[in-house]
Amino acid sequence: GRLLASVEHERHFLAPGVRREAVRAGRVRGALFLPAGKDSFPGIIDLFGSSGGLCEYRASLLAGHGFAVLALAYFRFEDLPKYLSELHLEYFEEAVDFMLQHPKVRGPNLGLLGFSKGGDLCLSMASFLKGVTATVLINTCVANTLAPLHYKGMILPALHNDLGKQKVTASGLLDMVDIWDDPLEEPNRQSLIPLEKAQGPFLFFVGMDDHNWNSGFYAEIASARLQAHGKDKPQIIYYPKTGHCIDPPYFPPSRASVHALLGEAIYYGGEPRAQSRAQVDAWQQIQTFFQKHLNGKKYVKCSKI
Repeated sequence: GRLLASVEHERHFLAPGVRREAVRAGRVRGALFLPAGKDSFPGIIDLFGSSGGLCEYRASLLAGHGFAVLALAYFRFEDLPKYLSELHLEYFEEAVDFMLQHPKVRGPNLGLLGFSKGGDLCLSMASFLKGVTATVLINTCVANTLAPLHYKGMILPALHNDLGKQKVTASGLLDMVDIWDDPLEEPNRQSLIPLEKAQGPFLFFVGMDDHNWNSGFYAEIASARLQAHGKDKPQIIYYPKTGHCIDPPYFPPSRASVHALLGEAIYYGGEPRAQSRAQVDAWQQIQTFFQKHLNGKKYVKCSKI
């Protein structure tokens, strides 16, 4: 019962000189993080998943490494739609145009960083929109999910799911990994994203204990589809004993949370030690990939996070 030691740990999300600009440009809503300096910087759009709202922490940290990063909201934020009933790719195209026209963003192309539902949106952006040259996906599906996606008269239907197939863990958490239909079987093939149309490379991160998506299976589908169309094999990094939420380093591993829309506690998977190590490695891999494909530079690992 005696206190042996105590310590206070403080984390800064804005590196010295990094600026945050609230974005309300046309329909686009988000927050833009700009590194210090008078130069322009390679641009990245950062998208999160089906909880909605505006998640800024990853974009703010990444801006400290020399990237101009737009944390982009797409529903459940300010005057954006409250529910994820349908999506229009024109909104995301407007965000790409905003970034490429910004004086502090170095064109002519951008990178995309997407997690979960934000990942399949990034796949669609890379496949249909101009100005995208490198895409990073964290535990995502290769098909359009949750809501129909519209673009110039085209509609990608949502991959079918059956909530009756959800499981409940011994601790009372919902396990959603089995609710999704196989996107290679009819009629679900209509929801597959034509990523072979993309112009740039892909990097997939797979948590092998992901209990939201069968992320490894989806990454393999993506790889097979790209190669079948004569494209380069994507880079896929597998992390054993790692769950759905691969955050920046030193975030407490998120094994479960109450989903903002479902209002239920969802199990994400992952073993704490393996998850923590995966987050450190993935953060370095993300920077290496974007430095190579947006800056044409080799990234040297350092201790700064």
